[in-house]
Amino acid sequence: MKILFYGAKDYDQQFFDKLAPKYPGITFKFIEANLYEETASLAKGYDGICAFVNADISTPVVNVLHDMGIQVILMRCAGYNNVDLQTAAKYGIKILRVPGYSPEAVAEHAMALALTANRHTHKAYIKCRENNFALNGLMGVNLYQKTAGIVGTGKIGLAMARICRGFGMRVIAYDLYPNNELDFLEYVSLDELLSTSDLISLHCPLTAETHHLINASSIAKMKDGVILVNTSRGGLIKTEDLIAGIRDHKFYAVGLDVYEEESDLVYEDMSERILQSSTIQRLLSFPNVAMTSHQGFFTEEALTNIAETTLQNAVDFRDNKKLKNEVRL
Repeated sequence: MKILFYGAKDYDQQFFDKLAPKYPGITFKFIEANLYEETASLAKGYDGICAFVNADISTPVVNVLHDMGIQVILMRCAGYNNVDLQTAAKYGIKILRVPGYSPEAVAEHAMALALTANRHTHKAYIKCRENNFALNGLMGVNLYQKTAGIVGTGKIGLAMARICRGFGMRVIAYDLYPNNELDFLEYVSLDELLSTSDLISLHCPLTAETHHLINASSIAKMKDGVILVNTSRGGLIKTEDLIAGIRDHKFYAVGLDVYEEESDLVYEDMSERILQSSTIQRLLSFPNVAMTSHQGFFTEEALTNIAETTLQNAVDFRDNKKLKNEVRL
């Protein structure tokens, strides 16, 4: 079985090559080019392709992949909001994903962002490198005995809830499908979570219902001085409304690992270029905002799990076994 690996980075190839001998008969070709309509034709002659969260798998791309004879799309990530599932289903193309590579990796990064934005450690590091040991501009707040609001209690959300509990925080949560057997958090309505949380951390998928979940209306319901963290999907937040809220001093701190503009920028070195949009620069201009480049998943354990699950998904498809990680409409 031949798989074309789009958007490959050195670390991707490192972990897949390391595990490949355990899965004989599956061969990968790694290319740097990401998946777009212009590059989809490169898949000709392959049985399937492997793509990441920043790939374009819209209707035109799926049409080309079908024409190229692609039978399976292996997503080396949990999210699939960038995939046209309906068109893939029409052609009988299977979509397989990695539902849980390391919830703790993302949750730990979410807390790291909350702490960094709150305590300004990113600014403090730069100041110390310049022999500036003054504390002005570095004031933070305690998280101990504050209220953490977790939006989405899947595996990552629950891992974040446990971390917040370990900080001595009261943990409340909102989920369309609450797990009432949990004894370390309390489920509340979204409005109550917004109005009572000192820290809000987003851990829900991006769907039609959750798109721009954080907007002018929901921001207005939040406590003044709230800390907001998003390590899930950029589209959960309406960026213009977030910027307006920051300017109005609604937020004490904001930590973002994902943002709406990231699709063409994520995982690329843009340091020598002038970006066409100013949204990211506007966010970075605020002293209480900390941003990273969709790296919440980026640990050795997570990359190992991603490679193992993706390779097993390929084997299961090839051998006509039950596809436990298939995404269906």
